[in-house]
Amino acid sequence: MRAAKQEAARYFVDIFELQRAAGKRLAELSGAESGMVTSGSAGAMASAAAACMAGTDPAKIWQLPNTTGLKNEIVMFGGRSAFDSALRLTGAKLVVTHTSEELQSAIGPNTAMIYTTRLGESLEKAIAIAKQSQVPLLLDDAAGIPPIENLRLYAKMGVDLFCFSGGKGLGGPQCSGLLLGRKDLIEAALANTSPWEGAICRAMKVGKEEVMGCLAAVEAWTKYDLEALNSEWNRRVKRIAAIVETVPGVTTSVKIPDGGNRYPTLTVSWDESAWKFGVADCDRELRNGEPRIEVLTDSNPSLVPAVKEGDPKAPREKNKLQIISMTMQTGEEMIVGRRLRQILTTARANAKA
Repeated sequence: MRAAKQEAARYFVDIFELQRAAGKRLAELSGAESGMVTSGSAGAMASAAAACMAGTDPAKIWQLPNTTGLKNEIVMFGGRSAFDSALRLTGAKLVVTHTSEELQSAIGPNTAMIYTTRLGESLEKAIAIAKQSQVPLLLDDAAGIPPIENLRLYAKMGVDLFCFSGGKGLGGPQCSGLLLGRKDLIEAALANTSPWEGAICRAMKVGKEEVMGCLAAVEAWTKYDLEALNSEWNRRVKRIAAIVETVPGVTTSVKIPDGGNRYPTLTVSWDESAWKFGVADCDRELRNGEPRIEVLTDSNPSLVPAVKEGDPKAPREKNKLQIISMTMQTGEEMIVGRRLRQILTTARANAKA
């Protein structure tokens, strides 16, 4: 990926031609009719929304984010997301739904697109409703790779548009993403996106380095041995587990999630009430130490505090401290394990004092 980016940086190219060439190769790899490289999944969301409202009509493209006279409603199936500002910035109006029945009822003459992150049976129902209503559906599976099989899965399922992050498990440039799907919709997405001057997504520029780097990452994943990678990532989190379990009262488990970010994930638990030391306290001490260590908890330091995602009526999950190792360099798991052991040992001792 790095070599592809460096090689691309040596040449001046026509970005329109490069995107079309990359889209042709992405189509071959994904089974979709076409594709493009975007500025992350959020950039793909904005380009898709603009495409479904303005199409390829230059007057309508220039008109956005004013949606007067255009279909401008996007039905959010599954509730709101921290990333739905990428849809709203195009001028789209969100219609929030949580069930298949609500989705069916929400579709009307002004519906331009359905957006969802739902997978499995719920996605299949949404696709059927979208087809019946003749409304394009965008699936956002930003963290859907690995496995690379998802690259081809959604085209087979008949999803109109689907997107992935380039900077997550795909391992491409951090600021890149993929939008794949129907050729007519990808053409419209390209028409509403950089490098077109006057398009609503002009600000979401991707350069030749991102295009070639992201494409190289996809090509690389077609050759990776996911079982071997998972084995190595699993070994790393097991090393962390073995270190922290030396603290009496600490338990761990390792599991690969089903819904996204599918890496061996270590969950570390202790009696937070008895120790008077919660997950948030541990998270804060890991972040404030040297070197800084970031773990997965319900405290997301890059989330706008006012954001409310999903179904507000759904019960909240208990806060958990989780660790993945796919972003670590070899040996860093020992640093993480020792720091976590030190923090939990001190917390336990303070509770007994």
